[in-house]
Amino acid sequence: MTLPLCAQCKRFGGQLPASFTTSFLSYSSISIMGGKTAVVTGATGLLGRQVLKAFANNDWTVKGTGFSRADGTDILKVDLTNADELKKVLDDVKFPDKVDKDPEGTRTLNVEAPRTLARLCAERGILLTYISTDYVFPGKPGDAPYENNAEPAPTNLYGQTKLEGERAVLHEFKMAGKEGLGVVLRVPVLYGSAKSNAESAVNVLMDSVLKAQQEGANINMDHWALRYPTNTEDIGRVLKDIAAKYLETSDRNSLPRILQFSSEDKYTKYEICQLFAEINGLPIDRIKPNTEGNDPNASVQRPYDCHLSTKALKDLGIDVSTQDFVGWWRREFRAFRH
Repeated sequence: MTLPLCAQCKRFGGQLPASFTTSFLSYSSISIMGGKTAVVTGATGLLGRQVLKAFANNDWTVKGTGFSRADGTDILKVDLTNADELKKVLDDVKFPDKVDKDPEGTRTLNVEAPRTLARLCAERGILLTYISTDYVFPGKPGDAPYENNAEPAPTNLYGQTKLEGERAVLHEFKMAGKEGLGVVLRVPVLYGSAKSNAESAVNVLMDSVLKAQQEGANINMDHWALRYPTNTEDIGRVLKDIAAKYLETSDRNSLPRILQFSSEDKYTKYEICQLFAEINGLPIDRIKPNTEGNDPNASVQRPYDCHLSTKALKDLGIDVSTQDFVGWWRREFRAFRH
């Protein structure tokens, strides 16, 4: 079996070939090839690293793929936009916010690469999970939480391309007559252990807090839109549980095609800056809260609240608990100070 995981994880086992693949902010996937063996694509990214750990820590044999940070040994170098390289991974590996600046590249990463991977997985009977975003929803005040079957209506290019990626993945499996093997997992903004703060739209807010310590700094920070930061370790755990559930189920047509996972912790970006400053004993007088909402006459409306319902996961018996946001950051900053 092969399980590809993007923005995630896979397992091989049983008699029916199956794989699990997921993609996230930067594309990632997992292929399950037999026993409990997984190939994690995008394994060097913020989410991919935690997905790799989640499978490895639960007695899976795991290899990862990457590109710029691949070492050629534990992390194999693969260009996910290259169909021939994707085919090689699936067939040959055996084991015991930049979006608006590059719309063409974004569509390749979020739509065409998943489409190709979905087609290859469907041809091989591989379970694939595509990691999508809460930004497929418009986030209008009063609409949230959104169920997994709610009507998407993205308001920005990132959300639009991820929605197109969802539909491309599910379409490829439908055309191959393998609908039960294509799965979408939507997640909100991510945070977690990072090699640099810039890897996460949450972690990077600490840079603003530090910049605010400089004389003359004047930073405007959004204090209107609601976010539900979710830890990458929790997402890795959920992806592992999804893989196990879907691979264990003989009638996958009875399982939902779209799943959603999110923390219940709710913050604006300014409130996250306040938290970081409080934990570190720093003032943020130079960060000004911006409470302006949308201009009703603007052509593009920013999402206000895209909170995702996790009911579909709960109905499958999958644990949707998450780490406490404040507690995690207190531990993280304490580690840096000592």
